[in-house]
Amino acid sequence: MGDLSPHFSRHEAVCKCGCGFFIKDALLLQRLEKMREATGVPMIINSWCRCKPYNTLIGGNKASEHMDGQAVDIRVSNSTERDEMVLLSYAVGFFRRGVANSFVHVDTDILKPQGVLWLY
Repeated sequence: MGDLSPHFSRHEAVCKCGCGFFIKDALLLQRLEKMREATGVPMIINSWCRCKPYNTLIGGNKASEHMDGQAVDIRVSNSTERDEMVLLSYAVGFFRRGVANSFVHVDTDILKPQGVLWLY
């Protein structure tokens, strides 16, 4: 049980640097819940909210949606799981996604172009 939603907790969402930075995006949370319900298994979040200094430290995009609480990176362990997460992200209405070998980025930033951000 989560304290933000049925399956997600604040401790997963706060900035990993330990500063406590957090912004709750209701649309992001709603769509994550839909993905979680569809998979039926826990989703591990690599990155959610990031403060600006931490985003810079890890080499994040200068305009990263993580700094607005509008993005998450979901860990995947293989290409089948990755492909499932990408398909689910479309099904639940995420606007944008990034696809890497070990994670899928999804975000709700409606002010930027929709579609696939990057593949690698």
